[in-house]
Amino acid sequence: MIRISKNYLIFDFGASNGRSAIARYDGNTFDMEVTHRFENRPVHALGTLYWDILRLYSELNIGIQHSLMKYKNITSMGLNTWGADFGFINSNGKLISNPVHYRDEKRKVDANSLYKIISRKELFELTGAAIIPVFDLFHLYSLKLQNATEFVNGNKFLTIPDIFNYFLTGKIYNEYTRMTTTVMYNQKENKLEDRIFDRLGLPKNIFPEIIMPGEKIGNISKNICSELGIETMPVIAPATHDTPSAVAGIPVVSKNKNWAFISMGTWFIIGQETKNPIINDQALNAGFSNEGGVGGINLFDKNTTGLWIIQQCREKWNNDRVSPISWNEIANLSLDAKPFKSFINVDDTIFSIHQADMPETIRKYCKEKGQNIPESIGEISRCIYESLAMRLKYDFNNLEKITGKKIELIHLMGGGARNELQCQLIADATGVPVMAGPYEATSVGNLLMQLKASGEIRNLDEGRKISLNSSVVSSYEPKDVDRWDEEYSKYLKKHIIGS
Repeated sequence: MIRISKNYLIFDFGASNGRSAIARYDGNTFDMEVTHRFENRPVHALGTLYWDILRLYSELNIGIQHSLMKYKNITSMGLNTWGADFGFINSNGKLISNPVHYRDEKRKVDANSLYKIISRKELFELTGAAIIPVFDLFHLYSLKLQNATEFVNGNKFLTIPDIFNYFLTGKIYNEYTRMTTTVMYNQKENKLEDRIFDRLGLPKNIFPEIIMPGEKIGNISKNICSELGIETMPVIAPATHDTPSAVAGIPVVSKNKNWAFISMGTWFIIGQETKNPIINDQALNAGFSNEGGVGGINLFDKNTTGLWIIQQCREKWNNDRVSPISWNEIANLSLDAKPFKSFINVDDTIFSIHQADMPETIRKYCKEKGQNIPESIGEISRCIYESLAMRLKYDFNNLEKITGKKIELIHLMGGGARNELQCQLIADATGVPVMAGPYEATSVGNLLMQLKASGEIRNLDEGRKISLNSSVVSSYEPKDVDRWDEEYSKYLKKHIIGS
């Protein structure tokens, strides 16, 4: 008996771009076809950096239309986004203001006054989350200090993916994995943490019900269907934060090995799956935190500035050139550059914020550290790629110390896993075999939760078998480990211990 494939619509909104795709599932494997791509460009207005939320919603509608033009029968759709920022719905159900971008400078300033009320350590003990000012609590507190219009008149708090879901369905929920990154959710007790709201004077009643990955949010509303000229379809909640969605999509090749992951995008997120949150001083001091995964899994992970640095460099290079430089050209120039010429600490704050001239920022840093100064595109990009690998080696060493287990395999996923040089450098630096792919693991994880909602799979293990059946995975074995260890000692003294 021949089974007719089912079609599932997937939206993946990243911090710099997004896409829609159709996954065709035949009961054993799937393949994906991208139906629409779009850029995600924030907007500076009167000194504030905003997400252009309405344009992104317009791109969402275009993606739905394009997908239905080619695939008439779609079982369901689901969307995921980056892991920070929110908006307010007023009492009339209207979005009050464009959500503010997590790289906006104001929340960092107000973080200091927040810490005077609740320290970083106590926030970590209460939530287990990453205590970094880019996340929601800090911005919510800033809005309170400013007596901002949206704060005063906000009736419901919705994270970015839940805003899109609300626009589509009219249903008001916040999804679980995304809420665990807000620094307002107690991950041990699985509830919003009252002590944070009480001590900071923040309203708790604006938070709607929390929905879990794999649950149905609602159907696309009649008004939207009429506007777009489409039939309705169910909207499913995947892990709406792209990191747990990507981890869910990993085609685990050996459950017997102690494996870790790196999600390689604008941020690099490294970590492991654990049964329970790990909340102690060692984790806090090393920058590790916890967030909710699918199926009750905890993700113990750490955010490190990732491809943001090379993306900023490419933007500057393209502004200075007649014809744009491709990522392949940058990779080839990196291969030709001399290795170990200079390093940067990618977690230094100067590399995490927007820079009009990131290449010059790197040159100044190297000069101040008494290193060789990278000048060419190849030298600068090689410096970035090797520095990322060095930082990952440092963070993986800390991960092993905290968990007490040696990492035996690293799974890479996300767009950065396409860069063969970066993948090899990670294997070389860590001395651990690397498996890279699928590149669109976030979309795979999104699909698996839609399969769960439609009854095609019962749990994540079944979904990961489907991912393994359907994915192309590349392997990288460590090389020149002794040389990397030698250079790593120098890196630690100049950029970590002596920084």
